[in-house]
Amino acid sequence: MASFKGQAEYSVDSKGRIAIPARMRNALRPEANNSFTITRGFEQCILLFPMDEWERREAEIARLNTYRSEARSFVRTIMRWADETKMDGQGRIVVPKNLIEFAGLESAVLIIGVLDRIEIWNPKTFAAQAEQEADYPAVAERIFEMGRDL
Repeated sequence: MASFKGQAEYSVDSKGRIAIPARMRNALRPEANNSFTITRGFEQCILLFPMDEWERREAEIARLNTYRSEARSFVRTIMRWADETKMDGQGRIVVPKNLIEFAGLESAVLIIGVLDRIEIWNPKTFAAQAEQEADYPAVAERIFEMGRDL
């Protein structure tokens, strides 16, 4: 599994291309073949999964019980927005127009490494989201306490 971390601010060009930061490109495993699956995030952002990681995710999604309406809705949503993209020789990917519109991307984008995936945000949207989120130390305390109970 790739391990993405850090953040960088880049631009999106008129063709919807965004450069992936070098340190994130270097974290890709050879099995990803410089390819990604790109889809909408749970918040107003874009999720970018290396192809090898997406294959594992897709297998998990395929095991969901689609007799449940929630599962059907989730599968339909994530797969409807999903597309494949490959990095070009300059380390850029093409983001489909519908995802650019969904995430409200303008000229600048914030690229965040989140362990097994990369998130692409409009910097203003991310700043507003971060302000609305709960207190970081308190959340960390709750999450790590829950982990000890397992």
